[in-house]
Amino acid sequence: MIVLITIVIALGLVYLFLLAPARAIASDDQLWKNNYAHRGLHQKDKSIPENSLSAFQKAVTAGYGIELDINLTADGKVVVFHDDSLLRVCGIERLITDCTAAQLSNYRLEKTNEPIPLLEEVLQLVDGRVPIIVELKNTPNWVMLCEKSVELLDHYDGHYCIESFHPGIVRWFYKNRPGVTRGQLSAGMRSFKGTPFGQRLIITSLLTNALSRPHFVAYKHEDAYYRLALYLFKVMGGKLAGWTVRDTDNVAKCMAYFDVIIFEFLKPGIKTDEFNEELLEN
Repeated sequence: MIVLITIVIALGLVYLFLLAPARAIASDDQLWKNNYAHRGLHQKDKSIPENSLSAFQKAVTAGYGIELDINLTADGKVVVFHDDSLLRVCGIERLITDCTAAQLSNYRLEKTNEPIPLLEEVLQLVDGRVPIIVELKNTPNWVMLCEKSVELLDHYDGHYCIESFHPGIVRWFYKNRPGVTRGQLSAGMRSFKGTPFGQRLIITSLLTNALSRPHFVAYKHEDAYYRLALYLFKVMGGKLAGWTVRDTDNVAKCMAYFDVIIFEFLKPGIKTDEFNEELLEN
Protein backbone atom coordinates (compact mmCIF):
# COMPACT_ATOMS: atom_id res chain seq x y z
CA MET A 1 0.00 0.00 0.00
CA ILE A 2 2.80 2.42 0.88
CA VAL A 3 4.49 1.68 -2.42
CA LEU A 4 1.24 2.35 -4.29
CA ILE A 5 0.69 5.65 -2.47
CA THR A 6 4.27 6.66 -3.23
CA ILE A 7 3.80 5.89 -6.91
CA VAL A 8 0.54 7.88 -7.04
CA ILE A 9 2.19 10.88 -5.35
CA ALA A 10 5.18 10.68 -7.68
CA LEU A 11 2.93 10.54 -10.76
CA GLY A 12 0.94 13.49 -9.42
CA LEU A 13 4.10 15.55 -8.98
CA VAL A 14 5.24 14.64 -12.49
CA TYR A 15 1.86 15.71 -13.87
CA LEU A 16 2.09 19.05 -12.06
CA PHE A 17 5.57 19.57 -13.48
CA LEU A 18 4.32 18.88 -17.00
CA LEU A 19 1.39 21.31 -16.62
CA ALA A 20 3.19 24.14 -14.86
CA PRO A 21 2.87 27.61 -16.41
CA ALA A 22 5.67 30.09 -16.90
CA ARG A 23 6.02 32.84 -14.34
CA ALA A 24 3.80 35.78 -15.28
CA ILE A 25 5.43 38.82 -16.84
CA ALA A 26 4.53 41.71 -14.51
CA SER A 27 4.67 44.35 -17.24
CA ASP A 28 1.89 42.52 -19.11
CA ASP A 29 -0.79 42.89 -16.42
CA GLN A 30 -2.77 45.02 -18.85
CA LEU A 31 -3.41 41.93 -20.98
CA TRP A 32 -5.75 40.56 -18.30
CA LYS A 33 -7.83 43.71 -17.79
CA ASN A 34 -9.64 43.66 -21.15
CA ASN A 35 -11.93 41.20 -22.88
CA TYR A 36 -11.04 40.51 -26.52
CA ALA A 37 -13.04 40.96 -29.71
CA HIS A 38 -12.61 37.80 -31.79
CA ARG A 39 -11.07 38.82 -35.14
CA GLY A 40 -12.01 42.38 -34.29
CA LEU A 41 -15.43 43.80 -33.56
CA HIS A 42 -17.01 42.42 -36.72
CA GLN A 43 -20.71 42.17 -37.50
CA LYS A 44 -22.90 39.09 -37.80
CA ASP A 45 -24.34 40.39 -41.09
CA LYS A 46 -20.73 40.67 -42.42
CA SER A 47 -21.09 44.36 -43.22
CA ILE A 48 -17.95 44.74 -41.12
CA PRO A 49 -15.92 41.59 -41.91
CA GLU A 50 -13.75 39.61 -39.54
CA ASN A 51 -10.04 40.47 -39.40
CA SER A 52 -10.65 43.74 -41.25
CA LEU A 53 -9.24 47.17 -40.52
CA SER A 54 -12.79 48.41 -39.86
CA ALA A 55 -13.38 45.63 -37.30
CA PHE A 56 -10.12 46.48 -35.55
CA GLN A 57 -10.88 50.21 -35.56
CA LYS A 58 -14.30 49.55 -34.09
CA ALA A 59 -12.75 47.47 -31.29
CA VAL A 60 -10.23 50.21 -30.55
CA THR A 61 -12.96 52.84 -30.44
CA ALA A 62 -15.03 50.69 -28.06
CA GLY A 63 -12.00 49.96 -25.87
CA TYR A 64 -11.92 46.19 -26.34
CA GLY A 65 -8.79 44.13 -26.77
CA ILE A 66 -8.32 42.48 -30.16
CA GLU A 67 -7.70 38.84 -31.09
CA LEU A 68 -6.42 38.32 -34.62
CA ASP A 69 -4.88 35.61 -36.80
CA ILE A 70 -1.70 35.78 -38.87
CA ASN A 71 -0.33 33.70 -41.70
CA LEU A 72 2.48 33.98 -44.24
CA THR A 73 2.21 34.92 -47.89
CA ALA A 74 4.23 33.31 -50.67
CA ASP A 75 6.66 36.25 -50.59
CA GLY A 76 7.12 36.19 -46.80
CA LYS A 77 4.73 38.94 -45.71
CA VAL A 78 2.72 38.54 -42.50
CA VAL A 79 -0.95 38.83 -43.34
CA VAL A 80 -3.96 38.99 -41.01
CA PHE A 81 -6.32 36.21 -42.09
CA HIS A 82 -7.84 33.19 -40.35
CA ASP A 83 -8.38 30.44 -42.92
CA ASP A 84 -5.79 28.59 -44.98
CA SER A 85 -7.98 29.21 -48.04
CA LEU A 86 -9.53 32.39 -49.40
CA LEU A 87 -12.73 30.55 -50.32
CA ARG A 88 -14.97 31.22 -47.30
CA VAL A 89 -14.20 34.90 -46.86
CA CYS A 90 -13.18 36.04 -50.35
CA GLY A 91 -14.89 33.51 -52.61
CA ILE A 92 -11.62 32.50 -54.29
CA GLU A 93 -10.32 28.93 -54.12
CA ARG A 94 -6.68 29.74 -53.42
CA LEU A 95 -4.41 29.19 -50.45
CA ILE A 96 -3.02 32.19 -48.60
CA THR A 97 0.45 30.65 -48.75
CA ASP A 98 0.25 30.42 -52.55
CA CYS A 99 -0.41 34.16 -52.97
CA THR A 100 1.95 37.10 -52.78
CA ALA A 101 0.97 40.16 -50.78
CA ALA A 102 0.42 42.03 -54.03
CA GLN A 103 -1.99 39.36 -55.26
CA LEU A 104 -3.91 39.38 -51.99
CA SER A 105 -4.34 43.14 -52.26
CA ASN A 106 -6.69 42.52 -55.18
CA TYR A 107 -9.17 40.55 -53.06
CA ARG A 108 -11.85 41.90 -50.72
CA LEU A 109 -13.40 40.51 -47.53
CA GLU A 110 -17.01 39.30 -47.57
CA LYS A 111 -17.92 41.30 -50.73
CA THR A 112 -17.14 44.61 -49.01
CA ASN A 113 -14.47 47.14 -49.91
CA GLU A 114 -12.27 45.87 -47.07
CA PRO A 115 -8.85 44.54 -48.16
CA ILE A 116 -6.92 41.75 -46.46
CA PRO A 117 -4.63 43.67 -44.07
CA LEU A 118 -0.99 43.08 -43.30
CA LEU A 119 0.01 42.77 -39.64
CA GLU A 120 2.11 45.88 -40.05
CA GLU A 121 -0.99 47.87 -41.02
CA VAL A 122 -2.98 46.58 -38.07
CA LEU A 123 -0.23 47.43 -35.60
CA GLN A 124 -0.08 50.95 -37.00
CA LEU A 125 -3.86 51.31 -36.65
CA VAL A 126 -4.04 49.99 -33.08
CA ASP A 127 -0.93 51.92 -31.99
CA GLY A 128 -0.92 50.51 -28.47
CA ARG A 129 -4.41 51.79 -27.59
CA VAL A 130 -5.74 48.31 -26.69
CA PRO A 131 -4.00 44.98 -26.04
CA ILE A 132 -3.72 42.38 -28.82
CA ILE A 133 -3.74 38.58 -28.87
CA VAL A 134 -1.86 37.41 -31.97
CA GLU A 135 -2.68 33.85 -33.05
CA LEU A 136 -0.04 32.29 -35.29
CA LYS A 137 -1.62 29.78 -37.64
CA ASN A 138 -0.28 26.28 -38.17
CA THR A 139 1.15 27.15 -41.58
CA PRO A 140 3.67 24.91 -43.44
CA ASN A 141 6.55 27.35 -42.93
CA TRP A 142 5.66 28.21 -39.34
CA VAL A 143 9.24 28.91 -38.29
CA MET A 144 9.44 31.70 -40.85
CA LEU A 145 6.08 32.98 -39.64
CA CYS A 146 7.53 33.23 -36.13
CA GLU A 147 10.63 35.01 -37.41
CA LYS A 148 8.74 37.44 -39.63
CA SER A 149 6.17 38.26 -36.98
CA VAL A 150 8.76 39.15 -34.33
CA GLU A 151 10.49 41.47 -36.80
CA LEU A 152 7.32 43.54 -36.58
CA LEU A 153 6.31 42.89 -32.97
CA ASP A 154 9.77 43.65 -31.57
CA HIS A 155 9.22 47.27 -32.61
CA TYR A 156 5.64 47.51 -31.40
CA ASP A 157 5.18 49.52 -28.19
CA GLY A 158 1.72 48.28 -27.24
CA HIS A 159 0.70 45.35 -25.05
CA TYR A 160 0.43 42.08 -26.94
CA CYS A 161 0.77 38.35 -26.48
CA ILE A 162 0.91 35.38 -28.84
CA GLU A 163 -0.95 32.09 -28.96
CA SER A 164 -1.15 29.05 -31.21
CA PHE A 165 -2.59 25.56 -31.45
CA HIS A 166 0.85 24.43 -32.62
CA PRO A 167 3.01 23.65 -29.55
CA GLY A 168 6.12 24.11 -31.69
CA ILE A 169 5.20 27.74 -32.30
CA VAL A 170 4.64 28.39 -28.60
CA ARG A 171 7.95 26.67 -27.86
CA TRP A 172 9.70 28.83 -30.49
CA PHE A 173 8.69 31.93 -28.52
CA TYR A 174 9.70 30.24 -25.26
CA LYS A 175 13.20 29.71 -26.66
CA ASN A 176 13.61 32.84 -28.80
CA ARG A 177 11.39 35.51 -27.19
CA PRO A 178 11.01 34.47 -23.54
CA GLY A 179 9.93 38.00 -22.63
CA VAL A 180 6.77 37.72 -24.76
CA THR A 181 3.66 36.41 -23.03
CA ARG A 182 2.62 33.21 -24.80
CA GLY A 183 -0.45 31.03 -24.76
CA GLN A 184 -1.37 27.49 -25.76
CA LEU A 185 -4.66 27.12 -27.64
CA SER A 186 -6.60 23.95 -26.98
CA ALA A 187 -10.04 22.34 -26.74
CA GLY A 188 -11.73 19.06 -25.86
CA MET A 189 -11.17 15.75 -27.62
CA ARG A 190 -14.15 16.16 -29.96
CA SER A 191 -12.62 19.29 -31.45
CA PHE A 192 -9.66 17.31 -32.82
CA LYS A 193 -11.49 14.64 -34.80
CA GLY A 194 -9.20 12.89 -37.25
CA THR A 195 -6.15 13.40 -35.04
CA PRO A 196 -4.62 10.19 -33.58
CA PHE A 197 -5.95 9.46 -30.09
CA GLY A 198 -2.59 9.74 -28.34
CA GLN A 199 -1.89 13.12 -29.92
CA ARG A 200 -5.37 14.35 -29.04
CA LEU A 201 -4.92 13.27 -25.43
CA ILE A 202 -1.60 15.11 -25.11
CA ILE A 203 -3.01 18.31 -26.65
CA THR A 204 -6.27 18.40 -24.71
CA SER A 205 -4.55 17.51 -21.42
CA LEU A 206 -1.97 20.30 -21.91
CA LEU A 207 0.98 17.95 -21.57
CA THR A 208 2.84 19.96 -24.24
CA ASN A 209 3.21 22.67 -21.58
CA ALA A 210 6.42 20.94 -20.56
CA LEU A 211 7.94 21.93 -23.90
CA SER A 212 6.60 25.47 -24.25
CA ARG A 213 5.79 26.67 -20.71
CA PRO A 214 2.88 28.95 -21.68
CA HIS A 215 1.79 31.83 -19.49
CA PHE A 216 -1.85 31.22 -20.37
CA VAL A 217 -4.11 28.64 -21.94
CA ALA A 218 -6.86 29.67 -24.36
CA TYR A 219 -9.46 26.89 -24.26
CA LYS A 220 -12.73 26.36 -26.15
CA HIS A 221 -15.16 27.54 -23.51
CA GLU A 222 -17.74 24.79 -24.04
CA ASP A 223 -15.10 22.16 -23.28
CA ALA A 224 -13.37 23.87 -20.37
CA TYR A 225 -15.53 23.34 -17.30
CA TYR A 226 -14.57 20.69 -14.72
CA ARG A 227 -11.20 19.99 -16.38
CA LEU A 228 -8.57 19.11 -13.79
CA ALA A 229 -5.72 20.26 -16.04
CA LEU A 230 -7.16 23.77 -16.35
CA TYR A 231 -7.90 23.98 -12.64
CA LEU A 232 -4.37 22.95 -11.70
CA PHE A 233 -2.84 25.25 -14.32
CA LYS A 234 -4.69 28.21 -12.82
CA VAL A 235 -3.89 27.23 -9.23
CA MET A 236 -0.20 27.24 -10.19
CA GLY A 237 -0.49 30.83 -11.44
CA GLY A 238 -1.47 30.44 -15.09
CA LYS A 239 -4.17 32.50 -16.78
CA LEU A 240 -7.18 31.16 -18.68
CA ALA A 241 -8.84 32.65 -21.76
CA GLY A 242 -12.13 31.30 -23.09
CA TRP A 243 -12.91 31.19 -26.80
CA THR A 244 -15.19 31.93 -28.62
CA VAL A 245 -18.05 33.28 -26.49
CA ARG A 246 -21.09 34.32 -28.56
CA ASP A 247 -24.45 35.94 -27.99
CA THR A 248 -26.09 32.52 -27.62
CA ASP A 249 -23.79 31.46 -24.76
CA ASN A 250 -24.01 31.95 -21.00
CA VAL A 251 -21.73 34.98 -20.95
CA ALA A 252 -21.87 35.54 -17.20
CA LYS A 253 -20.77 31.94 -16.54
CA CYS A 254 -17.88 32.28 -19.00
CA MET A 255 -16.70 35.55 -17.49
CA ALA A 256 -16.81 34.05 -14.00
CA TYR A 257 -14.70 31.05 -15.03
CA PHE A 258 -12.05 32.62 -17.28
CA ASP A 259 -9.64 35.48 -16.65
CA VAL A 260 -10.58 36.95 -20.04
CA ILE A 261 -12.98 35.94 -22.78
CA ILE A 262 -12.58 36.12 -26.54
CA PHE A 263 -16.03 37.00 -27.85
CA GLU A 264 -18.07 37.95 -30.89
CA PHE A 265 -21.52 39.43 -31.53
CA LEU A 266 -22.05 40.71 -27.98
CA LYS A 267 -20.97 43.35 -25.48
CA PRO A 268 -19.64 41.52 -22.41
CA GLY A 269 -18.23 44.63 -20.75
CA ILE A 270 -14.90 46.11 -21.75
CA LYS A 271 -13.15 45.24 -18.52
CA THR A 272 -12.99 41.66 -17.30
CA ASP A 273 -14.95 42.42 -14.13
CA GLU A 274 -17.84 44.09 -15.98
CA PHE A 275 -20.87 42.46 -17.53
CA ASN A 276 -23.29 43.92 -20.08
CA GLU A 277 -25.97 41.74 -21.62
CA GLU A 278 -26.66 44.22 -24.41
CA LEU A 279 -26.00 42.61 -27.80
CA LEU A 280 -24.21 44.30 -30.64
CA GLU A 281 -26.46 45.73 -33.34
CA ASN A 282 -26.34 43.55 -36.44
